[in-house]
Amino acid sequence: MNLKSHLIFTLYTIYGILLKGISGQYPLVQNVTVTQGGTANLTCRVEYNDNTSLQWSNPAQQTLFFGDKKALRDNRIELVRATSSELTISISDVTLGDEGLYTCSLFTMPVRTAKAYLTVLGVPEKPEINGLTKPAMEGDHITLTCITQGSKPAADLRWFRNEKEVKGAKEVNASGKTFTVRSSLQLHVDRNDDGVAYTCRVDHVALAQAPQQATEVLEVHYAPRVEIIKSTTVPQEGQYLKLECFSRGNPSPDPVMWTKDGGDLPDLDRIIVEGRELTFTSLNKTDNGTYRCEASNHLGTSSAEYVLYVYDAPTTLPPSTTPPLHPIPPDPTVQLSTHASDPTVTGSRDPNALGQHGTDHALIGGVVAVVVFVTLCLIIVLGRYLARHKGKTTMGQTSRPTESVAHALLVKY
Repeated sequence: MNLKSHLIFTLYTIYGILLKGISGQYPLVQNVTVTQGGTANLTCRVEYNDNTSLQWSNPAQQTLFFGDKKALRDNRIELVRATSSELTISISDVTLGDEGLYTCSLFTMPVRTAKAYLTVLGVPEKPEINGLTKPAMEGDHITLTCITQGSKPAADLRWFRNEKEVKGAKEVNASGKTFTVRSSLQLHVDRNDDGVAYTCRVDHVALAQAPQQATEVLEVHYAPRVEIIKSTTVPQEGQYLKLECFSRGNPSPDPVMWTKDGGDLPDLDRIIVEGRELTFTSLNKTDNGTYRCEASNHLGTSSAEYVLYVYDAPTTLPPSTTPPLHPIPPDPTVQLSTHASDPTVTGSRDPNALGQHGTDHALIGGVVAVVVFVTLCLIIVLGRYLARHKGKTTMGQTSRPTESVAHALLVKY
């Protein structure tokens, strides 16, 4: 019984060892991605190996290395490491033709293999921008085209107007294993495009660290536009005034021409012309008129006008209508010390000045005159009424003195 048990245990142990060895003798590989022109490392590992040889072969089934022995004459292929459990080789200066399935073989019975796919990324060329005419004219319709070749997979092209991205039309064409990508941008050129930088940038997985790009700066020619800028809003006699003729055009409309009322400027020392500026050192009424600034280049002419009216210089400052924020109470000591010089106290009132009480006296006098006039009218009416209802003698004796008194009072006032 003991012998039988011992034999069974021994058989199971041998079976376990054999099963473990067989199950562990499988080559392990990983897919590799490399940029065109770079170096690819291919590694094959075996967890449990009984000194069985490992071998790498290329997509054409040509043996590259058998163990540590090089089988293919290619200076780009080198041995990195060769042990009983690992075989690693390197391929430098990788080309698109190196892409494909590479096979690692473990020479057991039967032979076991594992395949790793080598992906080679095609690096896109630096983009080129075509279709730009220098200089462009305002109002032109132009098409900018950006082209890049040699990308794998196909690259993405992006347009930028200065720092802002704009949308372009993309076109992709296959060329062997690589792609040619185009992107077009339609422009209606105006003066705001002058000096603007248009950039075409290539985005691609092979250019993650340093994207390729090309930039073109637009030069736009356009006719001038003119504006007159004045140094003061209300010009007055004796004041200084500067008129600046601000003109924008490409080519620059320089110099500018100043005229007055359709003719030449008066030849006065007070009027100075320096470049784009027209300066009046001291204004007077004779400077009134329409001043015109004109600028031109080979694309056109533009002008602006300014009507100058010189106002009278103010003789006195107008009184302030804004009350003080913090009224200051009168100082009694100051009032006592200034009573002697106050014309209201000494009686030496200024005859040209309208006093505070002058308006009140005139109003009172007018009211009194109206009252007296109404009273006299009532007396006259009353006198006539009494004369009609009394006898002639009595009326004659009574009415005459009454009318005489009324007449005298009316004449007096």
